[in-house]
Amino acid sequence: MSNPVDEFNAYRSKMNAKLMEDNNKIIKRMFNLDTNAYMEGVLPKKTKELLGLGNSLVLRCDDCVRYHLEECFKLGLQKEEVVEAMSISLLIGGTIVIPHLRRAFEYWEALEKVH
Repeated sequence: MSNPVDEFNAYRSKMNAKLMEDNNKIIKRMFNLDTNAYMEGVLPKKTKELLGLGNSLVLRCDDCVRYHLEECFKLGLQKEEVVEAMSISLLIGGTIVIPHLRRAFEYWEALEKVH
């Protein structure tokens, strides 16, 4: 039986591969910029992932929220840390963020079940 984490990662991998097959210079550069932006630097990767998560919530991008939740999970962030960060996003984004926050909690639970 499939789970939301595997479904999301399979779809993301499949579609990213299709995007890269097109060999578009701008798309490839954007992907490269995104990869490099989240590498360790002056700010630790954990901090950058929390920033990515928070911004994704405010921008209401569920795919991005899932991606950053998974990265936070892999980096060993605790649920309490992630929830505190998301609470700031709720404060900044307002009540329109609540549906995305619900889905974020649901995805975090799925990550806990898979790992």
